[in-house]
Amino acid sequence: MSKHVVFLGPDLFSAYVDLVRGLKRAGVRVTGIGHTPIQKLDPRLHRYLDGYEQIANTMDAGQVLKAVQVIGRRAPVDLLETGDESLVLSAAQARQTLELPGLTVRSATLCRDKPAMKDVLREAGVPTAASAAVSSLSELRQFVEREGFPVILKPRAALGSLGTHRADNVAELEKAAKALKVDQGMSTAVEEFVEGHEGFYDTLSIDGKPVHEFISHYYPNVLPALADRRVAPQIAATNRVELESYNELREMGRKVIEVLGIGTSATHMEWFFGPKGLKFSEIGARPPGERIWDLYSVGNDLNLWTEWAMIMVHGRQASTLSRRFATGSLQIRPDRDGRIAGYENLRPVMKALRPYLFEHRLPVRGTPTDPIYKGYYNNVWFRLRHPDYDELCKLMSFAGDHLRVRAVA
Repeated sequence: MSKHVVFLGPDLFSAYVDLVRGLKRAGVRVTGIGHTPIQKLDPRLHRYLDGYEQIANTMDAGQVLKAVQVIGRRAPVDLLETGDESLVLSAAQARQTLELPGLTVRSATLCRDKPAMKDVLREAGVPTAASAAVSSLSELRQFVEREGFPVILKPRAALGSLGTHRADNVAELEKAAKALKVDQGMSTAVEEFVEGHEGFYDTLSIDGKPVHEFISHYYPNVLPALADRRVAPQIAATNRVELESYNELREMGRKVIEVLGIGTSATHMEWFFGPKGLKFSEIGARPPGERIWDLYSVGNDLNLWTEWAMIMVHGRQASTLSRRFATGSLQIRPDRDGRIAGYENLRPVMKALRPYLFEHRLPVRGTPTDPIYKGYYNNVWFRLRHPDYDELCKLMSFAGDHLRVRAVA
């Protein structure tokens, strides 16, 4: 009899359609749990899901548990999984009650709670920025007096850079504290600002051991990229992962996974490297956002969503990584919010990029723009592959320096 996998949150992102398809290819029964009414699901999900339960709140472990119990009466459940950061804890709590294998409540909690995560990793010798959980202005001021400016404030269970603020002085600190409701007793993560280059280390791991590793770089770092629409932000996934210069990063990432007890799972870990050396930033037991796995798939001649499904279901990898291409994602922002009015220097940019493009988006005139805080996979973007990492970065920089997207209010 084939296994039965319940997937929590298949309705949240288009990427999860790829995972559900991968699970079907792995030969299992797949039932979804989500908050979207079944008649409004992506039609592709209807094609691959064997069943679906709608609940009001997928972050409520009690509702998730009841839904799985209902599903289990139709067909015994072998696995309960999710790919979404906000759902890892409710899934783990329901999983614990049901005595199903997978990410534990401890690991899920540590992956969500940034201060607790860093406390555990510091005790294990992982280099991290100084950090604390604060729930009052006095606690926040004490941290700043001890560590100095600048500091970073973010929700304790933030997703990526959402809700993240940098404060360089008292006025900015008070503004950020008000935005995060620290003055109203809301517990918030505060940490030392770490100067340096920012990137991420991603894996698919089996029993806590990475079997597939990926390393990517942000140009520039995320906060400045999301603060200035004149910036054309890049994400570059290297095909030089095995170089000796990355050994320290790979060793740190593997240790983080071990210390936090992340077993068979996807992981997404962010890091900084600067004057103070290599520093851990944070990790999630999930794939990265912005459809970064598409970059990894193209660069390594595989379908990473199908690979994750095979690992999840059968506990073994189905493919090896070719490392054939470095891949990158480049976004060009409109010069203002409004509607797309046209492009400048598009022809020479497309001539340079076309041999290496595998996906892109050029909205037609009149298309409404997206605000820049929406992230890297909005407005105008290009996705490239090139056998040489340095040449890939040059191509993205050329496009970012020359292409202009004009908008009208």
